[in-house]
Amino acid sequence: MSEKQEKQYTYEEFLGIIAALRSENGCPWDKVQTHDSLKPCMMEEAAELLASIRIYNKTGNPENMIEELGDVLLQVVMHAQIASEEGLFTMEDVVNEVSRKMVRRHPHVFGTGNADTPDEVLVNWEEIKKGEKKDKDWVESPLKDIPKELPSLTRAVKVLKKIDKHYEKGSTFEQDTTIICELAEALKHCEPQEDNKETEALLSELLLRISDVARITKIPQEQALADRIDDLIDKYE
Repeated sequence: MSEKQEKQYTYEEFLGIIAALRSENGCPWDKVQTHDSLKPCMMEEAAELLASIRIYNKTGNPENMIEELGDVLLQVVMHAQIASEEGLFTMEDVVNEVSRKMVRRHPHVFGTGNADTPDEVLVNWEEIKKGEKKDKDWVESPLKDIPKELPSLTRAVKVLKKIDKHYEKGSTFEQDTTIICELAEALKHCEPQEDNKETEALLSELLLRISDVARITKIPQEQALADRIDDLIDKYE
């Protein structure tokens, strides 16, 4: 059978496939998975999706991106299927909730709101989001609302943005770069040995200040570092 003659599956059939994998007579691996056991899978699949975007940008071939988007969708549906078995919610609930959210947070598209620029959209988005989260029992504070599971560089920028917005004005670019130079100078006098608390303290403060520069300049530092690592690999291979 040629590729064009292969069966074309629907969204509903895909949900049925996942339900079958989780059924009593399904796959021995799939049917024992839990929300917790699947957490590493979601992180890996998200990273592989990002890699597929890089591959597409380099080659113009979207084939890998299709596969990786499917793997991310698989994780979403697996979690929804487990939740359905537990009597918590269904995939339909997930789709309805995200659809309602998109309509609520885009009043300039689906309502009477106005937003002429991407920056205005983001301001409106945050205000609407703030109202949605009010009185939710899982929301502790603006800072604790930021997931600990984020990569540290990404989390640092989000924390610094929240501090700047809700608590006190953040440092300026000039202040950060001055302190970065001072920290780098202090690092010169540290002994490069294991379990050196002084070096660790200086390095962590240096990373935080660099994160603040990323906040101010709006440079996605995770991506910037990833690109620099790729440049380094290309240099030797």
